[in-house]
Amino acid sequence: MTLQLVQVNFKARDDSALGQFWAKALGWDVSSEGPGVTNLEPVGFDWPDPSAVCIDLVRVPDPEAVKYRVHIELATTSEAHQAELVGRLTDLGASPASDSSGDTPWTVMADPEGNTFSVLEPRELYRDTGPIAAIVVDCDEPQAMVEFWGEAIDWAVHELTDERALLRSVKGVGPYLEFRRTTEAQAVRNRIHLDVMSEPVEDQAREVARLEGLGAKRADVGQGDVSWVVLTDPAGNQFCVLGRG
Repeated sequence: MTLQLVQVNFKARDDSALGQFWAKALGWDVSSEGPGVTNLEPVGFDWPDPSAVCIDLVRVPDPEAVKYRVHIELATTSEAHQAELVGRLTDLGASPASDSSGDTPWTVMADPEGNTFSVLEPRELYRDTGPIAAIVVDCDEPQAMVEFWGEAIDWAVHELTDERALLRSVKGVGPYLEFRRTTEAQAVRNRIHLDVMSEPVEDQAREVARLEGLGAKRADVGQGDVSWVVLTDPAGNQFCVLGRG
């Protein structure tokens, strides 16, 4: 098994501005591999490494205004840290999310382009994840997602119930990948999705074939002739297998 979860990909109206928001939110470095693409990673990070799942922001003309099936959750170390982080994110341009009930210990917010995310209350589980506690994927059946993703990438299952599944790198570092049960219908296209990469990258074709054998399907989202392959997992969530650009 040679696939790694390497980054979360955001579609953005203004990748540079949104990248600046998330870089300041996470305390990460900003770079760019070309026009319309902004890359975020921890300071001094040697990409790729399971100690962090990075963020790529790609400019598109009109990101869909839908409730997305992928979001991130931020870790805090104390109630004071949580309050400070919420205040700092507000100053950076985040706002309370309209679907935030206000009766939970975590705070649901929206970034400047409307992507929702959560600032969690301090939890022992996430004390060593870095600023991103978890990447959450909504799904109908967490068990089915574990059967696919547990084989797809080299991550171990830490919890599995009818309501959620938690996976993490077998090295015990970095954020968790959580599959959370939802009854909401799948959007036509995910504005936020996962990117995986083979090690070595030249194994891309073999890994794509392996994923198809596990139940993934190829998807055409208008990507054209590119170095990555767009797939959907058994729940219909899109993800990309990166190649050498």
